Amino acid sequence: MRGSTATAGWPAPEPAVLPATSVMKQHRRSKRQAQLRALALVAPLCIFLLVMFAWPLATMLQRAVSNDEFGAVLHRTSLSLAEWDGNGTPPENVYADLAADLRQANDEQKLGQVTSALNFDWAGARPLVMRTVRELSSEPANGWKQTLVAAAPDWGNPGLWALIKRLSQPYTSRHFLAALDLQHAADGSVERVDANMAIYQTLFLRTLWVSAAVAGLCLVLGYPVAALLARLPLKTSNLLMMLVLLPFWTSLLVRTTSWIVLLQGQGVINDILVFVGVVNDANRLPLIFNVTGTLIAMTHVLLPFMILPLYSVMKSIPPSYVRAALSLGASPVTAFRRVYLPQTVPGVLAGSLLVFVLAVGYYITPALVGGQSGQLISNVIAYHMQQSLNWGLAAALGSILLVGVLLVYWLFNRLTGGNGLRMG
Repeated sequence: MRGSTATAGWPAPEPAVLPATSVMKQHRRSKRQAQLRALALVAPLCIFLLVMFAWPLATMLQRAVSNDEFGAVLHRTSLSLAEWDGNGTPPENVYADLAADLRQANDEQKLGQVTSALNFDWAGARPLVMRTVRELSSEPANGWKQTLVAAAPDWGNPGLWALIKRLSQPYTSRHFLAALDLQHAADGSVERVDANMAIYQTLFLRTLWVSAAVAGLCLVLGYPVAALLARLPLKTSNLLMMLVLLPFWTSLLVRTTSWIVLLQGQGVINDILVFVGVVNDANRLPLIFNVTGTLIAMTHVLLPFMILPLYSVMKSIPPSYVRAALSLGASPVTAFRRVYLPQTVPGVLAGSLLVFVLAVGYYITPALVGGQSGQLISNVIAYHMQQSLNWGLAAALGSILLVGVLLVYWLFNRLTGGNGLRMG
């Protein structure tokens, strides 16, 4: 009893209170640990994007302006031409350095790098260089300048030496100029190429209008389908959605080649048109291996990419909105135009942008069904990568295409205020 009374008489001890600084340190430590855990979760994705996306783009941009191989092979000539003022032909020592570089390149089997770089801008550069190498001797009788000009008169042309001086620079703009149908004149100024050689501007414009036309056709065909899917009961709409997604289960090559069977002169579509009397047998419609075939096949391939964003937005629109407009006296057309259509604009913009961007870079479909008039810029990029081996020009064309797509996306964001890609 005495002990209990004494214990009751003393005040209860207060719980220990940590200093405020200690609490703040623990809070910062836990917050830092949470940030590190979040960073560890997204690090694989960031590394993947850096290695598989950012680095290839940077390499492409570097390839478009890089010109170090030519100067590395003709190293002595490049150093000598750096001191040449560009008037007339170079002095004797430049010819001597060129002869030494050509002999060394021939011994090291690197003449191909010289001839390929020159041949893109100077017709007949390969036989010129090879003939010159055969005429080289250790000690010319009349000096290197006279010897080289006698072996190939083009070595006395100031324009060729101006080209070699430009190619000797570590960076060049000639690939971008060529991609825009421009070139360097003999005096170094920029001029347009001959009309019969100007093809890239036409291809860029054709790529843009074909992509825009495909996006428009997909919108016209996909909008009613998406609206129907959004209205139908869930079981029916899921069944029809399987038909929309069915092309994704089929190879792109199979889908594209099937259009060759349908659209060719003796194909199914022309046979039906002849049977119903729309055209006669002698005047069958040319629907394949032209821009018409490209439009039809690309519209079929890219149509699901328009339907899915539209369906996502339309499914989130309550049907009561249109019913309320109808109950207030609006006609069906007015209810659609004033109530339903404005709410589907985000889906329209998202689908149009998605289809347009995909169509800009499409390759296999124009290659198979496009023929001469239906080829797009992606086909020319593939040609320079695989056949002409002009990787610098291919990189310049790809870079311009990339800038064009980014410009379209920037314009899209400006017009929509950054809210155009909301779906649902």
